[in-house]
Amino acid sequence: MKLVIANKNYSSWSLRAWLALRAVGQPFAEERVALGQADTHERILRLSPSGKVPCLIEEGLTVWDSLAIIETLAERFPQLWPATARERAVARAISAEMHSGFTALRSQMPMNIRRRRPLSQRSPECESDIARIVQIWTDCRRRHGAGGAFLFGAFGAADVMYAPVAFRFQSYGVAPQGEAGAYLSALLAHPAMREWETAALAESETIAAFELQD
Repeated sequence: MKLVIANKNYSSWSLRAWLALRAVGQPFAEERVALGQADTHERILRLSPSGKVPCLIEEGLTVWDSLAIIETLAERFPQLWPATARERAVARAISAEMHSGFTALRSQMPMNIRRRRPLSQRSPECESDIARIVQIWTDCRRRHGAGGAFLFGAFGAADVMYAPVAFRFQSYGVAPQGEAGAYLSALLAHPAMREWETAALAESETIAAFELQD
């Protein structure tokens, strides 16, 4: 398998696919295409029909979009989703909510792992997104998390989908309390998350759109 990704400091969608592969222990080659370069789109388009990353390539099969990559992997590694049908339904629902929602948070708090500074001001829409995420984390931990430190006990697809939020919370000084705070700490401490963070901090590229001047 080969996974095409973008900058680790900035690319939240790349992180998701990369973590899913790490979660199941699947060996893969990694091809990184830096964002913001003159040939970025051309290079990605040679590999991904959408012109976007991540993109998973294996034996002539090309899968783009992080959630599609997760579902493709789950056909081979079903442990990515919880063991029971009811929990899988909840895990898929919150993953789809993350995939398509939280636009204010994405816009006002772009992923930038190097940043360590709170926003001077957050909009009501961003605060609403944060509150909903904290609610999801708290509810999943209380209802389904007894078997481990993550949303459904073991580290899986739902955690992969919310992993970029953990980096965003760290970068912009969002510190939930209680179950959600404990979950945030566990996610940031996961070995694969730490590996990604170390690589992100070592990158030298700077993209102005992700470097908020607040």
